[in-house]
Amino acid sequence: MRDIKVDKLIINCCVGESGDRLTRAARVLEQLTGQEPVYSKARYTVRTFGIRRNEKISVHVTVRGEKALEILERGLKVKEFELKAKNFSSTGNFGFGISEHIDLGIKYDTNTGIYGMDFFIVLCRKGFRVSRRKLRVGRVGVAHLIKKQDAINWFQKQYDGVVLNE
Repeated sequence: MRDIKVDKLIINCCVGESGDRLTRAARVLEQLTGQEPVYSKARYTVRTFGIRRNEKISVHVTVRGEKALEILERGLKVKEFELKAKNFSSTGNFGFGISEHIDLGIKYDTNTGIYGMDFFIVLCRKGFRVSRRKLRVGRVGVAHLIKKQDAINWFQKQYDGVVLNE
């Protein structure tokens, strides 16, 4: 009951502009996951970056199940199974970024280019559905919540990972 598992993996690729580069980044995410990515819009205008409010600037995809574990393994292999302690949140989730998507095993294409992306992993335990279901919504008890140290211990045990204290 207290076993920790990966609930979902979110991969985000922020390009910072709409148009052709964004569609190519979407194609990269589709090659990686086999799912159609979703476009995200800018929340507000930032003139120095040249982005306008409601302009599509990034793509993301949510992966669950075995596919998520396989992609996470490839992403951690790029990072050499080393993460910083500040990569883990207080709610027991963690994330990291990679600078080149070709490190994940995708063939380089001159038309596509190279894109970096962020991986964010949401961990859960059995019974977390209690807080999200429609009928008889309940609360997850404090002892059952995943804390930062629980996530670090899970990462070290599951992937023989190294957590750097920086």
